[in-house]
Amino acid sequence: MPRRRSPSSSSSTAPRNRTPQPVRVRRRTFGDFVKAFLAFVALLALLVGVPFALAVTAGWPFPETFEPMEWLKQDISVGTFLSILTFVVWLAWAQFTACVLVEMKAALSGVGVPGRVPGAGPSQLLARQLVAAVLLVGATAASFTPGLSQLGQSLDGNQRPTVAAAQQTPGLFAQQQEQASGAAAALAEQASHAEAAASTGARQQGDTKFYRIQPPEGRHHDSLWEISERHLGDGRRYKEIFELNKDRTQPDGSKLSEASLIRPGWIMEMPGDARGGELVEMPDEAPELSPEARQQIRDYDRTGDHAQGGGGGAAEVSVPEQRPAPAPAPDEAGGQEHAAPARETSTFGLPEALLAAPLLAAGLLGALGHRRRQALWQSAFAGIGGRRGMEPPTPTGDAQDVQDALLVGADPEGVRLLDRSLRGLAASLAAESRPLPTVYAAWLTKGDLHLQLAQPSGKPPAPWQLGQDETLWMLAKDDAGRYGDADTAAPFPGLVSLGTMDDSRLLLNLEAVPGIVSLSGSEADRAAVFASVAAELATNGWSDRMTITLVGFGEDLTPLAPSRLRHLDGIEALIETMEAETRQRRGALGAAGHDSVLTGRTGPAQHTRWAPHLVLLAAEPSAEDAVTLAELAADASRLGIGYLVGTGDGELPGAAWEMEITGEGKLLAPLLGLELDAQLLPAAQQRAVVELFVDADPERGPDGPSDTPPFLVDVSEQGRPAVYARLVGPYEIIGLDTPDGERSALLHEALALLLLHREGVHPRVLSSALWPRGVTDDVREALIERLRAWLGTDPDGTPRLGADATGRLTLAKSVVSDLDVLRSLYHEATQGRGVDSRAVRGRLLTDALVLVRGPLLADRPEGRYRWLGHEIVDAQLPLLVADTGLALSEFHMEKDRAEKAIEALNAALRTASSDERLWNELLRATHALGDPARLTALAADLLGRSGARGLPPRTEALLDELLPTWRDDAALAG
Repeated sequence: MPRRRSPSSSSSTAPRNRTPQPVRVRRRTFGDFVKAFLAFVALLALLVGVPFALAVTAGWPFPETFEPMEWLKQDISVGTFLSILTFVVWLAWAQFTACVLVEMKAALSGVGVPGRVPGAGPSQLLARQLVAAVLLVGATAASFTPGLSQLGQSLDGNQRPTVAAAQQTPGLFAQQQEQASGAAAALAEQASHAEAAASTGARQQGDTKFYRIQPPEGRHHDSLWEISERHLGDGRRYKEIFELNKDRTQPDGSKLSEASLIRPGWIMEMPGDARGGELVEMPDEAPELSPEARQQIRDYDRTGDHAQGGGGGAAEVSVPEQRPAPAPAPDEAGGQEHAAPARETSTFGLPEALLAAPLLAAGLLGALGHRRRQALWQSAFAGIGGRRGMEPPTPTGDAQDVQDALLVGADPEGVRLLDRSLRGLAASLAAESRPLPTVYAAWLTKGDLHLQLAQPSGKPPAPWQLGQDETLWMLAKDDAGRYGDADTAAPFPGLVSLGTMDDSRLLLNLEAVPGIVSLSGSEADRAAVFASVAAELATNGWSDRMTITLVGFGEDLTPLAPSRLRHLDGIEALIETMEAETRQRRGALGAAGHDSVLTGRTGPAQHTRWAPHLVLLAAEPSAEDAVTLAELAADASRLGIGYLVGTGDGELPGAAWEMEITGEGKLLAPLLGLELDAQLLPAAQQRAVVELFVDADPERGPDGPSDTPPFLVDVSEQGRPAVYARLVGPYEIIGLDTPDGERSALLHEALALLLLHREGVHPRVLSSALWPRGVTDDVREALIERLRAWLGTDPDGTPRLGADATGRLTLAKSVVSDLDVLRSLYHEATQGRGVDSRAVRGRLLTDALVLVRGPLLADRPEGRYRWLGHEIVDAQLPLLVADTGLALSEFHMEKDRAEKAIEALNAALRTASSDERLWNELLRATHALGDPARLTALAADLLGRSGARGLPPRTEALLDELLPTWRDDAALAG
């Protein structure tokens, strides 16, 4: 697919290859100095003379006492009228003084259009004219400004080149042809405004004019308002100049993104009717200009086509070329796996927002699994008076739907490939002593990864290849599989999914954006985007440590990642925090000798040293706060700081990239040529996701999670099941004939999934587990019917495979696994009949331990049962076995049967070999034998197993108590 390009210079209607001609600059005359002197005298009289005269003649305008009721009772006299008039004159003087101060500040600071004083139209116009007349020839006041500017440059030192490079707004990617026409039409419609039409007409007539922003030496700073006032006769026409030049690359590599932020040396294309000095007209000759300046203007002139009518806006945006999809490969069932995920036609009520967000779903699912495993281990080691938290709570309602959507939509393999590819790239560049390129965005297209660079960075290291141009690096999915785990820092942790365009998913690198990213739209739609961005950043698998600050939303999101997410109450606290961090990061980079966080990440620095800080501000800032944020964001990309800010009307000062979320779920960025199906996390799904994480917290209630299994079986002789599956160890099924043909493996896997989820399995969860790359509805339904026929019916005619009220597949109680029996035996021994009967407890615990034949599904074929990676049963089973072994050991030690206790502990260690509690009890039981040599041998064996990590502190303390000489023995053995 060819890349959409801007029209070439040859296609322009304006003549080319000419040298610019400067219009003569009018010299300052004696009359100009007289006008400046008179203006100064007028300002002095109005600002000083008027209040002095009023103070002498009329006195202070405010009364000595404040008694409004007494004033209303007094008669209205001539003196009263004079007092009122005096107060009005004082008020007019104060307003004029404010106008002068505003105009002086704008003139001396160079920060563009002056602010408007309320109700001061004529007064502010007079103040502007007087201030302009004084400063027009006054070198004294302006002469201080260059010194301050030079001081700022000297303090920044080596930072400026990097900042300039980082502020180049990229052309993201080559647009597909069918979408290029749509983007061009949209931009053409925007360009049809009267001002743009007039300037375009002038351009087509060859009457193109340019203005170079002048340095401040000997004059005040330029602003678009004053340029418009001088050359167009009306300062309010500054918007025409802004629209003609917005987001066009300037000679220093940066771009005009806000009307108030312009720099000396920049070039401004002017409307065709611009007149006056200091203009450069094209295509006439300009011998007075330096060759470099002429070339800069010629280069800038070539950017005008795509800036106005080319349809590309500020940046060339397109989707990378897509390789042909590989041919489908047959699966074990004899069917076809689709090359891309096959979307099923029915959703069964699952939230589509999460089904369409595979990277977000994978991050949330991984973080949730980690939280549940952490809860299990915490409860295991904290439960001294009884086991707590054996079974995590089973979600219900919306939380259950969201969990199923996560299971269906998650793409953990895609996350793994993305993480390894990025880290592998960083490691390869570091090996070649090359810095990391500045990456603005990434596209994932059918498994291929495309990185959009801010500027060409040479040939990428193999197996990466150049894409459609030098700013695109591409890694094919097959080549990405060559990467393993690399011991390097995450190079681009700020990448976050925004949405999809056809089969391509866009990830924006928030920390690399040269300024603020603004998001407009309704409050609810913006909140869904902000929640999605926050959740993915907090849980993604391609970053290390980071800080995500949420303002104006997301206080309830912090349970997703308490170490990453933090919530601030307001913008004032945010600005205070970010001002301090910006200063600290600048100093740290300077002290380390790095020009940006990217060079720090590829050097010997620790992985957490240059962690990003991403700010998500959903509350629209005030105009003053927006300016402050824009100033902070100007250097943020170099420091690893990113800003995403919400706005209601789309106008935000300092916004480098402007996006809009529509009510139809479209994410629009017209100047970037993007129209995406936005990735969202609506409020209902957000609450359900948070509920899942809160329920996984072992300390959420005073009694902790329940330790009652969700499914108990009858462990008596009368409870013999009709179908019995052995999952703990090699997979065996008793009570069913082995299915014939190639469907046998799929039926066995489907039954295992159902046995591990007695609460029910959503049909889409089942199909996504068996066919991770997607499958059609008819294939799924056919498998379910085969499974139902294979399992058969109970004697009363009830099918053993049924469905609950929500449509989830459930097994009858007559279908049981050994894991169900193991849980039931342990529960009965510790909380049922075994509590009151020692003999019953010992028998039940012994029977339970006999069921343990190895790890879960020990002989599962390679490539199948990948869904087990989402489950916590692999963590539950070792803990359950360890708890059973500990309980049986305690049972034997009560009667001083140390050998029996050791036998039970060793049986449990075959499945839970890393459980510290089992080793500690084994040390105690061995010590009870009174055989120091055997205890010494066990200590040596345990020390050898610990490796370089050494023994855990509790085990060391126990050995110090039981075998004080173990350290000396270990030293002698070593």
